[in-house]
Amino acid sequence: MPLELNEIKQQLDDHLGQQITLVTHESRHRTIEHQAIVRETFPAVFVLDLEQTGHEFDRASFSYTDILTENIEITFS
Repeated sequence: MPLELNEIKQQLDDHLGQQITLVTHESRHRTIEHQAIVRETFPAVFVLDLEQTGHEFDRASFSYTDILTENIEITFS
């Protein structure tokens, strides 16, 4: 992943409306993987629609620093 916040934002801007894989690090030994769609980006945060069972979505927002500090990982499809 990029090392600067503006690079992270630009990559997410380039993938608006596209599906990604999101891995969240909940605790030391617990990670959760989600399929998500990049919905919106803002100067300090971005919004994802997390796919749930069926056709439901759960919306979540994260800061770009979450990627920098490796609290979450994003893989573009």
